[in-house]
Amino acid sequence: MLENWVVVPTCLPVVLRRCRSCPSGRFRANGKFRVNARHKLLDVWLLVLCAGCEDTAKLTILERVNVRSVRPDLLDRLHENDLVLAAELLQNPAVRRRNRIIFDWEGAWRLDTGPSGEPDFRDVSVRFAARIPIRPVRLIAEGCGLSRGEVERLIDAGKVVSGVRLTGKVSGDFAFTLKR
Repeated sequence: MLENWVVVPTCLPVVLRRCRSCPSGRFRANGKFRVNARHKLLDVWLLVLCAGCEDTAKLTILERVNVRSVRPDLLDRLHENDLVLAAELLQNPAVRRRNRIIFDWEGAWRLDTGPSGEPDFRDVSVRFAARIPIRPVRLIAEGCGLSRGEVERLIDAGKVVSGVRLTGKVSGDFAFTLKR
């Protein structure tokens, strides 16, 4: 029987970026946007707070865009400081690349495993609700109640098999089989 596990974000990740006021390099996104209109051009930033000095930094979302080219529902969500929209925009690779930021997802996700099947044999499908880079060994260990070292020994013995490489990090859906 196939088990379905889901990796779900629990909050916004910590943004890793250098602070201009203090030596801290960690910022918290709280979902607040700054929208600035100059005549017919629109600028939008996502505001983030430094974890060390509480200084505010801006992540560019839209820059010098014609107001008429922005969907009205998107503009309403920006004005309402929609937290779901902030999470969606932080997942956008173009936004991350433009602002030169990376994320620390430590403590910002959970694994929903559902009911477990036979302890000796498991077919598991892992689905990601957001692009969160996690080591498969960590997911398997947490989902099966094993230590990471034990999972690595099972992989070396060929008792954990997958179509993806189980060393390194993944952020996309994958499946594995555990034989004990």
